[in-house]
Amino acid sequence: MSSAAHYSSAERPLRRPPAEPSMADMSAAGLRAFFNIARDWELSAEEQIILLGSPGRSTFFKWKNAPQTARLGRDTLERLSLLLGIYKALQILLPQPAAADTWIKRPNSAPPFGGRRALDRMLAGNISDLVAVRQYLDAMRGGWA
Repeated sequence: MSSAAHYSSAERPLRRPPAEPSMADMSAAGLRAFFNIARDWELSAEEQIILLGSPGRSTFFKWKNAPQTARLGRDTLERLSLLLGIYKALQILLPQPAAADTWIKRPNSAPPFGGRRALDRMLAGNISDLVAVRQYLDAMRGGWA
């Protein structure tokens, strides 16, 4: 007889729901993903710092060398989420890795970019610029751009 059979349904121990990821877990995972994307996109340290919301250089290098110790704020986590979404959308739209990884550095005549590179828009430093690139790519994926 199984151990569960010893309990009536009212007495059966409750199962705990899966634990939500901690801020530390989300910070570490987000940074690891970001640094992989930065490598694929061949971003300079300065470009990476801007995309992360302009933390101090020493903070940036601490995050890079030990992402598991980072405790990111909401702004940086939001930036990471947008950048991961941009990366994923590019991988879907442009299945050739080289094409996906170089898209952000090619001039683009679409309205959000005005002939400039998507990276230039993203490096303006505002979350709204990351949102604009993400929305553009999501529209392209959905066919309503």
